[in-house]
Amino acid sequence: MTDNTRIRLLLLDFDGTLADTRRANTLAYVATLREAGYTLSEEEYAARYFGMRCDEFLTRFGIQDPAERDRLRRRKIELYPTFFDTLRLNRPLWDFCCQFRARGGRVWIVSTGSRENIENAMRHLGIGGPETADKSVGTGFDTVHEKGRAEAKAPLGRVDGILAGPDIVHSKPAPNCFLEAMRREGCTPRETLIFEDSEIGIEAARRSGAGYFVVKL
Repeated sequence: MTDNTRIRLLLLDFDGTLADTRRANTLAYVATLREAGYTLSEEEYAARYFGMRCDEFLTRFGIQDPAERDRLRRRKIELYPTFFDTLRLNRPLWDFCCQFRARGGRVWIVSTGSRENIENAMRHLGIGGPETADKSVGTGFDTVHEKGRAEAKAPLGRVDGILAGPDIVHSKPAPNCFLEAMRREGCTPRETLIFEDSEIGIEAARRSGAGYFVVKL
């Protein structure tokens, strides 16, 4: 029998998949820790810690005080945009997503990274977040009010949803984040394609039951 299931939903990891953020993240952490009196080289971070959640990275780095980790996390978010000149958009993937949306498909970012970091990077790259009809809904992006102004702030288009940071209760390689995005869109795994770059992300995609592509930037 022929499987005529139509793909209705694309789920994208952000760091390393939709955008090459490796150098910006690395430099932001190095600068943050240098300010606080810690020594970390770009090479050490890239080799030992890249891809970890902030709290996990700082704990493994040896910072045991939760308040200090939170202070450093917030400072890293502040410094991160100063290194955005090193960000690179995966343009072929994003162009594909735009064509998919133009045909009625839906596109979400699903990442265990900091939501604030992701939204800041998206704004720099010219990508908008989901529109809402209610200004009381805090998405971090423009609402459908003043639509022309909102479109001007997202010249490359926008995504339909974002799951990130505290939205992700069970981190990858658990598939929960992908399954939750599917649930919110009313899509099944057979109607979904996932794009991932990391081993744990690929494993989460596999466990979700959806088809997936491995991205290498």
